[in-house]
Amino acid sequence: MSDNCPVRVRIAPSPTGDPHVGTAYIALFNMVFARRHEGRFILRIEDTDQARSTLQSEEAIYRSLKWLGLTWDEGPDVGGEYGPYRQSERKETYLEYARRLIESGHAYHCFCDDERVNRVRAEQRDLTGVGRYDGHCRAIALDEARARVAAGEQSVVRLKMPQDGETVLDCPLRGPIAYPNSQQNDQVLLKTDGFPTYHLANVVDDHLMEITHVIRAEEWIPSTPKHLVLYRSFGWRPPTFIHMPILRNRDRSKISKRRNPTSLDYYRRAGILPEAMVNFLANLGYSFGDDIEKFTLAEFIEGFAIERVSLGGPVFDLDKLDWLNGLYLRDLSHEDLLDRVMTEVLSRERLAKIVPLIRERIVRLEEFVPKTEYFFSGALDYDPALLVHKKLTREQVQGALAGAVERLDSVLDWRAETLEETLREFAAEVGIKAGPLFMGVRVAVTGRTASPGLFETMEVLGRPICLFRVRDALRKLTESNGKDTAPSDRPG
Repeated sequence: MSDNCPVRVRIAPSPTGDPHVGTAYIALFNMVFARRHEGRFILRIEDTDQARSTLQSEEAIYRSLKWLGLTWDEGPDVGGEYGPYRQSERKETYLEYARRLIESGHAYHCFCDDERVNRVRAEQRDLTGVGRYDGHCRAIALDEARARVAAGEQSVVRLKMPQDGETVLDCPLRGPIAYPNSQQNDQVLLKTDGFPTYHLANVVDDHLMEITHVIRAEEWIPSTPKHLVLYRSFGWRPPTFIHMPILRNRDRSKISKRRNPTSLDYYRRAGILPEAMVNFLANLGYSFGDDIEKFTLAEFIEGFAIERVSLGGPVFDLDKLDWLNGLYLRDLSHEDLLDRVMTEVLSRERLAKIVPLIRERIVRLEEFVPKTEYFFSGALDYDPALLVHKKLTREQVQGALAGAVERLDSVLDWRAETLEETLREFAAEVGIKAGPLFMGVRVAVTGRTASPGLFETMEVLGRPICLFRVRDALRKLTESNGKDTAPSDRPG
């Protein structure tokens, strides 16, 4: 990588769930940095976790980023000369570079099983406060290691971290940060299934794709010394590492779906305009000065300077997002606003899914709106007592809904039959009858004790809004604790 190399930046999201607002946040700053410097923005898919990665999630990443107007110059869907851009398609490359590290003495085969590794980590944590691997296999001769691997013995490949000196990360936003090498773990680089961990895959890919700047969240700062050691071990020049502040809740905790909706699909479904969301994300950690809070993507690119990123810990404030979205809505002409409503809220496609569910429940057309209101709204207003079936205690309902939402969170095939099967299996596992559980979920997702078929309704509502509403129901139950909320006597 020469000093005159054009700017090349990337994001590498994992396709393992809903597209996350944090992914959009980091993608935005990478793209704006690239555009400001007339460089290239690359989208790479980190799908080495084969058990959790899905094509559905990958397609959702593309869809949600394009909805925001974020575009990339290279990626799995658009191609490019540095491909392939899915890490699962680069497995042989990682194996070759892991072999090079082993041959040069910078990595080694580790034959310790999970039981020993976990025990050692626990012992180290008790002794030093940090759970690290003890380097038990570092001294195994290369010939012996090769023979054991050839005999079929399972192993991982670990980075042989230096045991003295220090590694210094010089982040343009934070200045130099020194890490004693003796406190670093011998990181796993290659798993027993032959797939790389994040550490090896991203270093190799960033080098081969000639990435000049790695702009990522600050949670990766502790891993960066290992990445710098990897670059040294290969004899490569590292990119410039820039660590953005992570998004936080109002109490300064890291943003999570248990506290705020984090799915981009949720915000699109809730009627947030993409230009408002981009503006909101840009404001998180960046300031134009002069109290300027509303600006376009083009204006952001034109005035962008990475040095002006603030490290204060941006708060993901939904009230601020609503305020900003209101400004953008009022900027629209009547015709544009009507078009947005017809496209995002009252589209023929959405109505076509609702009509079959409601047609047997109305006798006049005027009933359609009041009987389908919950299909078009976000958070619902209802008495939390409705969530509590007469055969269950409040604590049982809270536990059941908490377990149900975690189980539903793992369902990507969001179809009625899959949802019913998932919740019936969950009810059987925790020892409660399906009926009371279903009633609690029905109230959570519709705000009513009676609705069209629960699972057909959930399918039409969609995954993001259902997960949000069940979590919101748990919040309602928690906040109403101790209040006069007698269990509902309706069977549901």
